[in-house]
Amino acid sequence: MDTTLCFDFGNTRLKCGVFNDDELAEVFPLANSKVSIIEDLLKRYHPKKTILSSVIDHNVEIEKILAEKTSFHKLSSKTILPFTTPVGKPETIGADRLALAAAAVYFHSGKNNLVIGLGSCVTYNFVNKYNSFVGGSISPGMEMRFKSLNYYTAKLPLVTPDWNFPLIGYDTRTNILSGVLIGLAEEIDGTINKYKEKFHNINVLLTGGDVVYFAHHLKSRIFTDANLIFKGLFALSKTN
Repeated sequence: MDTTLCFDFGNTRLKCGVFNDDELAEVFPLANSKVSIIEDLLKRYHPKKTILSSVIDHNVEIEKILAEKTSFHKLSSKTILPFTTPVGKPETIGADRLALAAAAVYFHSGKNNLVIGLGSCVTYNFVNKYNSFVGGSISPGMEMRFKSLNYYTAKLPLVTPDWNFPLIGYDTRTNILSGVLIGLAEEIDGTINKYKEKFHNINVLLTGGDVVYFAHHLKSRIFTDANLIFKGLFALSKTN
């Protein structure tokens, strides 16, 4: 059995996905990117391959360790991709967005795919039916909106996310939950509708750590997979 470790270092969370052969066996969070944590994972899983998607300034020593102990690849603009990217500045495209676009092409090739990532930021990533990553948009994510309400006001509290809330809030907490979550859900639905107006037969994929908070509030028909980025990373590890 061949084991592959796929690392996703995001602004809010650091995660690892474990693939045994072609099957995703488990996904778990990492406390940090310390060398000791990575070394423990290597001893526990004995992976043949590893791949890293990072949008943060992580400890570069872990790349050296992964390269010494495994067949390692760091996702970047130099990665061999199953799609074309904008000619302008492909090096500015976040590694997480490249992984999501790769997953769309590997699993839904030949379709117009809109991949929406719900993390620290909400990213809208459009890959057309010719497997060209055209671009998209970026807006503040759920926790960023909660934190901004707390930071930029004198008395509004920092609210903990909760999928179960009323449309009409009855206290400060539920007012904020309704405002942030319904507001973001409407943004997502509205953006999807804009794409549907422009493109026919569009396939919408929703992923990311905050998916659970929005599945019940979106009107659009979508395919939801919280682990899509790991499936994209694993697919890229096979060709890089």
